[in-house]
Amino acid sequence: MITDPTPRTSLGEGKSSRKNSATEARGGGNPIGLYLHIPFCVRKCNYCDFCSKPPSENDFDKYFERLKSEFSDYKRSPKIKINSLFIGGGTPSLLPLGYFTRLFDFISDTFDFCEDCEITAEINPGTLTEEKAKEYRALGINRISIGLQSIHENELKMLGRIHSFEDFLCSYSLLQSLGFDNISVDLMYGIPEQTAKSLKETLEKIIALNPQHISLYGLIIEEGTRFANRLSELNLPSEDEECDMYYLASELLRRAGYSHYEISNYAREGYECRHNLKYWNTDEYIGIGAAAHSFFLGQRYGNTRDLFSVVRDPLANGETDADEYVMMRLRLSDGLSLDEYRKRYGTDFCHGREKLLFRLKDLGLLTLDGGKIRLTERGFYVSNSILTELL
Repeated sequence: MITDPTPRTSLGEGKSSRKNSATEARGGGNPIGLYLHIPFCVRKCNYCDFCSKPPSENDFDKYFERLKSEFSDYKRSPKIKINSLFIGGGTPSLLPLGYFTRLFDFISDTFDFCEDCEITAEINPGTLTEEKAKEYRALGINRISIGLQSIHENELKMLGRIHSFEDFLCSYSLLQSLGFDNISVDLMYGIPEQTAKSLKETLEKIIALNPQHISLYGLIIEEGTRFANRLSELNLPSEDEECDMYYLASELLRRAGYSHYEISNYAREGYECRHNLKYWNTDEYIGIGAAAHSFFLGQRYGNTRDLFSVVRDPLANGETDADEYVMMRLRLSDGLSLDEYRKRYGTDFCHGREKLLFRLKDLGLLTLDGGKIRLTERGFYVSNSILTELL
């Protein structure tokens, strides 16, 4: 059953301005992004609060029936164009052989792929086989994001990961041998038992493999996770040690030729993640699957975490939109264009914030030049505090 408080307005039966936006998305206008959530994993990691669970019997087929019903909500003539597709989780590579083909049947029946579409699939070592990798390649998947987190077995064990570094190397080598030439590696810092030395070793090993993209996320202890339930037992780095890790990583990656284009992301030139840039640029995208969010036809809405029925809830719009735009843009090294902000919202962002902005500039946390506000490397690390002051 589909319980849907917003979609019929959100998906094109609202005011004429919404219909004009819909025409652009459906026809020859700007393509959008598509995110698909696969909520299954071998087991939940100790830090994870994402919508994910180990599958029970028949869960794959039941979930695919739910996806099929949700795809039907977006069928249009002409089809909505997409130029980025991101299949995340969970662990999408846990799906048995053949399920990705079924998934792409749903997608191609509903959406129109642009010729240069960036198509990303997340995988975890220990769940990828040669047959699955060949299936991904045949389907046109051209970007792979591998969840590694660390090369050290003690740190992987603390995180609750199911794989070893050797498993990762096997998956990485397999993907390269099949011609995948846009591979991203996920790493973490600030994790239990980690030191600056062990993080440096992880980074040096991964840099030597020369992936096109590296994501580096600081550990956040989320409520309800296994880590949150045993926080007092964790041997976590101190705040100063974690800060040192961040600067160490940024310097190592910069020297290795990676551009720090977003707070947690580094890329070789031309390999920035196109799909994630849609979020940070507040471009439109559709999210399908449990807990997936959408920004489509000017409306924001999100699916609940229910795995087997489609229930959507409206998300905040309007007065918070400008704040979200600022937050997203300041995550990027390109920063916030004051001219673009003025065009979008009809106001001067700096007005009333002049003293604060110059104080933050004097502290070396941001720059003001070329009509843009950009956070510095130091500013990236304390971005949450800066945004609290600015907004």
